[in-house]
Amino acid sequence: MRLKVLIVDDEALARSRLRTLLGDCTEPGASVEGEADNAAQAMAHVQHHQVDVVLVDIHMPGADGLTLARALQALPDPPAVVFVTAYAEHAVQAFELEAADYLTKPVRLARLQASLQKIERLRQYKRRPEADLAEEVMVIQERGRTERVPVSAVLYLKAELKYITVRTAARTYLLEASLNELEEKYKPRFLRIHRNALIARGAVRALEKHHDPQEGEGWAVRLHGIDELLLVSRRQLAGVREVMAG
Repeated sequence: MRLKVLIVDDEALARSRLRTLLGDCTEPGASVEGEADNAAQAMAHVQHHQVDVVLVDIHMPGADGLTLARALQALPDPPAVVFVTAYAEHAVQAFELEAADYLTKPVRLARLQASLQKIERLRQYKRRPEADLAEEVMVIQERGRTERVPVSAVLYLKAELKYITVRTAARTYLLEASLNELEEKYKPRFLRIHRNALIARGAVRALEKHHDPQEGEGWAVRLHGIDELLLVSRRQLAGVREVMAG
């Protein structure tokens, strides 16, 4: 099935370029169902036509693209929103609005194709049974880049000064947040093992004795996917053993 796309941009040349790029996209293919040069036209189109994806510029006369995205969110079956803009400073706001992607101009064909593939995967995911839909993400911004990291991929969260180290099997991220707030937000996915660390309950591979230069003899856990050892405080040891037994 080809994705039905609405292009929203106040510049005709920009709309024309996106139309050309969409025509070159495959797997999934895309068909341009309409164009709009402002948010009001776009909203009217979506309310009367089936649209899977809205490619929208942020800076437009009248209501901007962020305002349009909020209005689309309120629809019973909202289309995926991809921001296409010459400016990068709104990336965090875009992802907080649950945008599917954020493309900067000039858009490259490969990047647009990847965005459509991502949207198609999300569409397939939403067709799965309701019990599988409870995926949550952490929005992480570092070094001028914003990423949506699935909480299910996180192996541990560790407090380091004013930042939280977010560790997946693939890489490490830094998140400015409170460990206590994250523990409360993502219960019961994570288990407290130390005053400065939470681990994914399903990631525990082994519990073993360990000598730490600062804390002396004690215990540590190994998690699936990484070799790193994480210290377990005496206070939290019973909880880790309970998870291991379960």
